[in-house]
Amino acid sequence: MPCDERLAKRIIACLDVDAGRVVKGIQFQQLRDAGDPAELAVAHASAGADEIVLLDITATHEGRKTLAETVRRTARDLFVPFTVGGGIRTLQDAAQVFDAGADKVSINSAALANPGLIGEIAGRFGSQAVIVAIDARRGTGPADTAEVFVSGGRTATGKKALQWAREAEDRGAGEILLTSMDRDGTGLGFDCELTSAVASSVSIPVIASGGAGNAQHFVDVFSAGHADAALAASIFHFGTHAVADLKQTLLGAGIPMRWPC
Repeated sequence: MPCDERLAKRIIACLDVDAGRVVKGIQFQQLRDAGDPAELAVAHASAGADEIVLLDITATHEGRKTLAETVRRTARDLFVPFTVGGGIRTLQDAAQVFDAGADKVSINSAALANPGLIGEIAGRFGSQAVIVAIDARRGTGPADTAEVFVSGGRTATGKKALQWAREAEDRGAGEILLTSMDRDGTGLGFDCELTSAVASSVSIPVIASGGAGNAQHFVDVFSAGHADAALAASIFHFGTHAVADLKQTLLGAGIPMRWPC
């Protein structure tokens, strides 16, 4: 039976890039090299990832634009949707990233500094091309206390994640990329409580990020967390889990996937 694309969940492979190389850390620190972005992107897509996200994680902190040549080289051989984030501060920056081959842009710090940027990009390229990334930390507090951080997780904003997600949707965002800073790189599982709280606050898709360590974590975030997509890095880069095997597990748990159908 053909799968219903409207209900199917997505598995997204994330490439955190620093100085043109893919890196992975724990709670946004202790970075280690994971490989070449173009090679990894094609490998993950070939293995069954539904989308690829490339985040230039130091562009905002270093006050520079996204590495356009890295984006261009990565996009060249990709056949799945490709999102790029990091260092996108203006409509012109976004246009340059789209010109380099991106299908969507992810904006974070710049959107908080200038919320109108969300509508500017959505107005030019469509809401489906704008993802607002939210890096949130709540420690041991309830989900509604989660605070938004910017500049690669370095700076607290005082803004609550649920409030910001709703505002981002109102301003034209097509998706929310929600990263739990508490879980990032730990392999302890997604923050399903936080993900569910954000997902129930908005009507646009929510991508869960931070904490993936095994297949059950994906089952949990799609069921208890009500995520529309789940993003991971380490478990794919370092060969811990194959995307195809992960999707088979999810299908076996009754979670509709885009591939295989």
